[in-house]
Amino acid sequence: MLVYDFLTTSPWPDYELLDSGNFQKLERFGKYMLARPEPQAIWDMALPASEWHKADATFARAPGSTEKGQWSLKKGMPEQWVIAYERPGGLRLKFRLGLSSFKHVGLFPEQDPNWQFIYNQTNARRAKLPRVLNLFAYTGAATLAARAAGADVTHLDSVKQVNFWARDNMEASGLDGVRWLVEDAMKYVRREVKRGSKYQGLILDPPAYGRGPNGEKWQLEDELNELLKLSQQLLDPEDHFFVVNLYSLGFSALILDNLTQAIFPGKKAVRELGEIYLHDASQRKLPLGTFCRFAT
Repeated sequence: MLVYDFLTTSPWPDYELLDSGNFQKLERFGKYMLARPEPQAIWDMALPASEWHKADATFARAPGSTEKGQWSLKKGMPEQWVIAYERPGGLRLKFRLGLSSFKHVGLFPEQDPNWQFIYNQTNARRAKLPRVLNLFAYTGAATLAARAAGADVTHLDSVKQVNFWARDNMEASGLDGVRWLVEDAMKYVRREVKRGSKYQGLILDPPAYGRGPNGEKWQLEDELNELLKLSQQLLDPEDHFFVVNLYSLGFSALILDNLTQAIFPGKKAVRELGEIYLHDASQRKLPLGTFCRFAT
């Protein structure tokens, strides 16, 4: 059965989307307010400019660049800080945030409902010590959600510094035992399929484009079909959960519907599909990607 849904973040003391508009978003991470670009916020800002001027850090793109830029910091704004994340049922994590030259801070708060899904699905399999593979794993929020529930987790990202960041988050959260890999995702899953490896949990968070550690090219529309086919072969046929997120602008959830219907046929369990968004204080919905997830 297919359920089309819209997922958003539950109330979270250390995070809030305060406002959005004019291709910007104003957020609070812990006690600090940040203003940074958001290409999908095409409407007008709801808050007056005076509120936006209270931001402790503001990101401005470099001339001629769509990604790189520079932060302007007010006095007292650190370049790194830690926030807490707690959810009913025992999920408690901590994340070290930082101001990168690509506007990112090391965390995508809209993924909160998927972190809860991963934690709950892993916890339901805890007695079996489930194996979970997190691909394109970034700073490890999904990795830590699975590890906190007792999974044997392999965390893979092509950027060594990002893996160090994820390790810091693990240690801050009082966890250990994650397997860290700096690898090209496609090369790794092909090898795992040849080995006959099986996982009870698989998490995919691929970018629109990127490079592997040895310069391997990744382009979402070119690679996603094969990646999902390989993923189907890696999943334990009797006992598994699966999550895929896509951030690429204009990449419809219907594409994920077509792919997952063809590659994961005959699922008796509910297959959830749809969009992920954040709502600001004025209840405007800021779309931030598409997702598909299911579990046996």
